[in-house]
Amino acid sequence: MAEPSPILSADRPLVVGKARIESVVERDTAWTRLIFVYLACATLWLIVGTLIGVYLSIKFTAPDVDHIPWLSFGRLRPVHTNTVFWGWTSLAMIALVLYVVPKTSQRRLYSFPLAWTSLALINLAVIIGGLCLMGGINNGGQEYREYIWPVMAIFAAGVVLTAYNLIRTIADRGVEEIYISNWYIMGGFLWTSVLVTIAYLPFYQQNGISETVIQGYYMHNAVGMWFTPIVLGLTYYFLPKLLNKPIYSYSLGVLAFWTQMVFYTMIGGHHFIFAPTPWWLQTVAIIFSVGMIVTLAAGTGNFLLTMKGSGRTIARSYSLPFILAGVLGYFFWSAQGTLEALRSLNLVWHFTNYTVAHSHLTMYGFVVFLIWGGIYGLLPRMTGREPSHLLVGIHFWFALLGYFIYTIALMVGGTLQGVSWILNAPFIASVRLMAPFWLWRAVGGGMMFLSHLIFAYNLWRMRPLHSRPEIPAPQVEALA
Repeated sequence: MAEPSPILSADRPLVVGKARIESVVERDTAWTRLIFVYLACATLWLIVGTLIGVYLSIKFTAPDVDHIPWLSFGRLRPVHTNTVFWGWTSLAMIALVLYVVPKTSQRRLYSFPLAWTSLALINLAVIIGGLCLMGGINNGGQEYREYIWPVMAIFAAGVVLTAYNLIRTIADRGVEEIYISNWYIMGGFLWTSVLVTIAYLPFYQQNGISETVIQGYYMHNAVGMWFTPIVLGLTYYFLPKLLNKPIYSYSLGVLAFWTQMVFYTMIGGHHFIFAPTPWWLQTVAIIFSVGMIVTLAAGTGNFLLTMKGSGRTIARSYSLPFILAGVLGYFFWSAQGTLEALRSLNLVWHFTNYTVAHSHLTMYGFVVFLIWGGIYGLLPRMTGREPSHLLVGIHFWFALLGYFIYTIALMVGGTLQGVSWILNAPFIASVRLMAPFWLWRAVGGGMMFLSHLIFAYNLWRMRPLHSRPEIPAPQVEALA
């Protein structure tokens, strides 16, 4: 009988094996339970929000799929964006922050009751906000601030309570230095508290122009001064931790932090190029958008130089590929935003489907991938339970390929759409032109949604159990 081929051997694994985590679990069960519940709530909102997103993508190809007012595109679209922003991404970030800040401060979290209260407030805001939006009760067509002010006040209260909790934890730290992660994290929390206040105070938004200026300021900073600094701060902890090596340069991290704080605050006006807003304000926004290249180069360079020489470690990890994809996405998709700010390109791309692609590239290809990398790196170290390595790989590739299909289709279609408008073609011609690209959008979105279901299952696999084996003290200290 012929010898079996080693290539087709039944003993050959389906996928390359990944390195397992240290055989250590976190002894603080109250802390573990708090963080897991945050992540479970966040994942629920991820499923709900992106299911709505998939349904909206179907509406582009089959607009008569329903005629129910509260399922109309104009009502569901802000439900989708606000749910994934404030429900999924914000809660997932806060969960990771509640791990990183105590770890880097070498102190227990200041107040667990405050953390639970914050979780309840944010969830309540997302529930009430979603119901209001579906019922047609909103703050007008102002992207990412469609929630009416009482709803956003509930969300803001949750953010402020979390910020206070973190400040007290850092103030009582057991080390002299404040680690760079906490600079970014607290910068995001404090700036966002100011930002939401400015965006919702009504007395200086008396007409369409003043409201538009504030909208540009809020819309862009909601991404760049909330999600961006916090996920970067988390990466400054997780990347060295998972690679077991120090960050390449503390100085580059500080440079990226301060240039982020300076440049990003003024670039929201580039969404209103050629609008009846002051020309100097548009120009300042363009200049500061170009200045963001300094921030991108410093931050991305720091992360990639930290990864240098660790290719084998990354290949053997199931969390580091997400972080690598997120770091590369941070540079390329943020630099794409700089290009979009230039007047010549803004003329073609703005108000087209290209900007929809850009927002998904940054929020999904950068922010969410870094969050996933952090969750896969963190949770097993707290619970001692790992996800399916095969399913993590499927999650990664479905999410990556799905968002590339989604965004490339919209970038190509959006460019053609903008050119057709410049050529004064009838508007309906641009709608017909986009039809095949909207179909691919739905295909890519469907793959992304399937990856979210797989992630939810993996999260359940990593859940903490009620009974866990006792771990020797030296092993527990190895995680600190």
